[in-house]
Amino acid sequence: MAAAPGKTPAPADGTGSSTQRLDQWLFFARVIKSRTLAATLIAEGKFRVNKDKVEKASATIKLGDVVTSAAHRDIRVLRVAAIGKRRGPAAEAQTLYEDITPAAPAPEERDVHPASREAGLGRPTKRDRRLIDKIRGR
Repeated sequence: MAAAPGKTPAPADGTGSSTQRLDQWLFFARVIKSRTLAATLIAEGKFRVNKDKVEKASATIKLGDVVTSAAHRDIRVLRVAAIGKRRGPAAEAQTLYEDITPAAPAPEERDVHPASREAGLGRPTKRDRRLIDKIRGR
């Protein structure tokens, strides 16, 4: 049976759709805790789909798209492997994507700037502030 004119046929895998809203997929894949939070982070520009910044939660994704997340101090790169039907257990959610995030360099290999501080170390000391000023040329 042929599809009606102007309509695309449903995929043969029985999922019913080959695309999905980005906020819904992030929620189903357990990347973000809620759809509301996902929509907020998308509106703030924390996500990219195929290197294009996305600012609407209604952006659609399809199989093979690459979603880059800059939320929660981490950068994750995920390839869409499946379209979700529900927010299931974590094992089911991990089948929705392939994590292609590049490995972080080892601490010895990182170029540590003398004025940089690790997160959570608190307020800089007077000596730290002087070093920062010297590096910034003040």
